[in-house]
Amino acid sequence: MASASGPLADVAAYRRFFAEEIEACAGLRTPRLVEAFATIPREQFLGSGPWITRSEADFGGPSRQTPDADPRRVYHNVVLAINSARQLFNGQPSTLGTRIDALEIRPGADVLHVGAGSGYYSAILAHTVGPAGRVVAIEVDEALAALARRNLELYEWVDVRHGDATTGLGDLFDAILVNAGATHPRDEWLDALKPGGRLVLPLTVSMDPRAPIGKGIVVLVSKDTDASSFGARMITFVAIYSGQAIRDVEMNVLLGKALARNAWPKLARLRRDRHEQVPSCWLHTDAFCLGI
Repeated sequence: MASASGPLADVAAYRRFFAEEIEACAGLRTPRLVEAFATIPREQFLGSGPWITRSEADFGGPSRQTPDADPRRVYHNVVLAINSARQLFNGQPSTLGTRIDALEIRPGADVLHVGAGSGYYSAILAHTVGPAGRVVAIEVDEALAALARRNLELYEWVDVRHGDATTGLGDLFDAILVNAGATHPRDEWLDALKPGGRLVLPLTVSMDPRAPIGKGIVVLVSKDTDASSFGARMITFVAIYSGQAIRDVEMNVLLGKALARNAWPKLARLRRDRHEQVPSCWLHTDAFCLGI
């Protein structure tokens, strides 16, 4: 691989191949999402290289470092450190690509991104909706929120906020991407969905309150066009950082029991009405019920 002083066109070619590889590996169906991966310079959201990186083969082991600061090094389906000392990483492109694709985002859509990090996937969302759309990117870490705001300055249709996305949303959205582990679908997010809107949510169990990573499943929730009911389905398994202020101790226990009974539930609906628990209730509470 040539040095970082190589022609920019060569970096663009790597970025284009990277996007096509993510499209093939993740089975992406949204052309503007693929174009976003081919267009957005990932290296600009990572700080100067060399970069700390992890692949699936590194899970549970030490991280590695790219041999040099050539920006073409970041165009692989790996996570890359935003802040290695804090174990903060830019997520795996195929993983996030699959979740964004499930939202079926169209040009001009209004999108909420919870857990914006340094802003790379907020930029991916911004390219997907285009200037006629809008992205509200929320990050609970104040320093990261400030970094994301700087990184996204060129995207006038992106509103970066520092917060935990539990209050003050004040808007309705066509799509909501939650990029941190929660214990339950929050009322604030369900209420913020437009009729026909979609929410992608990692539901995770934290085995140790001191551990930053939780494990569970990713769920797609879709609000019916009449806004009276919700569909739901499981997308995949997940191991992800636990979100702040979007977890509940009792719900963590209930979710753990639900996953122990059925780790791959064939979810079909989300109910918000009070009802008696029946065998089709996978995760049942007085506030909501995910059912098969």
